[in-house]
Amino acid sequence: MFQTTKALPLKILSLIHPKEGIMSQSSSHPSSSSSNGHQGWALLALAAAVLLWGTSYAAAKTALGSFSPSVLIALRMVMASLVLLPFWRRLPKPNYLPGDWKWLLGLGLLQPCLYFMLEVKALQFTSSGQAGTVAALAPLFVALLAWIWLKERMGLHAVLGLLLSLAGVVLLSLGASHQQSAPNPLLGNFLQLLAMLCIAFYMVILKRLSSRYDTWWLTGSQNLLGVLFFVPGLITAPEGTLVSAPAEAWYCVIYLGGLVSLGGFGLYNMAMRWLPASQAAMSINLVPLVALLMGWIWLGEALTPLQLVAALAIFGGVLLGQWTKPVARNRQPLASM
Repeated sequence: MFQTTKALPLKILSLIHPKEGIMSQSSSHPSSSSSNGHQGWALLALAAAVLLWGTSYAAAKTALGSFSPSVLIALRMVMASLVLLPFWRRLPKPNYLPGDWKWLLGLGLLQPCLYFMLEVKALQFTSSGQAGTVAALAPLFVALLAWIWLKERMGLHAVLGLLLSLAGVVLLSLGASHQQSAPNPLLGNFLQLLAMLCIAFYMVILKRLSSRYDTWWLTGSQNLLGVLFFVPGLITAPEGTLVSAPAEAWYCVIYLGGLVSLGGFGLYNMAMRWLPASQAAMSINLVPLVALLMGWIWLGEALTPLQLVAALAIFGGVLLGQWTKPVARNRQPLASM
């Protein structure tokens, strides 16, 4: 069992760092067949990340019934770090350039620190489905930042797909019903919007670092910073908080820390190596669909007919956006920014 578990991350690492065609300092022009192959893996990685992220809202909402936001995030960070720690030495060494520490620190502060703090707090005031819905606004911010900062262009399909999916987001908000699980949806959705602003800046910075830093190394270092940031909240938690929590809450913590924190962001970071930031961010518009379905199935949250129509619009918009052909990407080093 241990050998199988140990081999899985190494197999993933071999996909991220193949012997040929890797986009690195020495070889920045992979062959067409190699590039297409990696884009196929990138799309699969995006699909898996969306599934993990979409289900995370219901899991976090459940865990918040037993843990405070600070305790939940701290447990999630510790769990993720413990899972990745045995494989840390096997990760490829990063190609560090002078001044990178500023971008690495900013990356960690944006996600997990600010992002998780805002998102978990938002789930105290809004439903998991509505929080997942607001997450679909992130591509709008990412596309704008990528256009300004990374000089990426979006084709007609991507623009139309984004507009269609955003229209679906509006319908989802209009179709949301007030319920006990969302005592203050306006405040909760606003906090979630701020979380999406953080994740948009995070994705653009990540794009500039992903060509020189291993995706799992970045994910692990971010989790370590998250541990240092949130563990004080765990230490100061009321006595008996951990012992009195039911098994269901602990299962959610294991899922959020062991799978979502590492798998979701690790797989997304992997995809960012081979897809434009704006195109990769389009996949986030599928998160509300998964979040709404899980909120309905798992938590019994209302799912109206209008929300079903909106979910189809989001799904169609993402498909339309993913048909866009990859555009040339600017790979300038951070020192030139």
